[in-house]
Amino acid sequence: MAGNPWAKRDAWRYEGQFSRINRFKSAFPGLGLGAGAFVLYVAYEKLVLKKDDAHHH
Repeated sequence: MAGNPWAKRDAWRYEGQFSRINRFKSAFPGLGLGAGAFVLYVAYEKLVLKKDDAHHH
């Protein structure tokens, strides 16, 4: 067998903007930014905003 005779014509499906990683990136455009903002907020809340334990019942 000589392999896939259509490989040359199908190459565009796996390159550039259609590569697997680029398709995943465009599926969730704000996920990275949102996760980063959430992590920064949780770190700020834990480190800067100290809770007063005297009112704990």
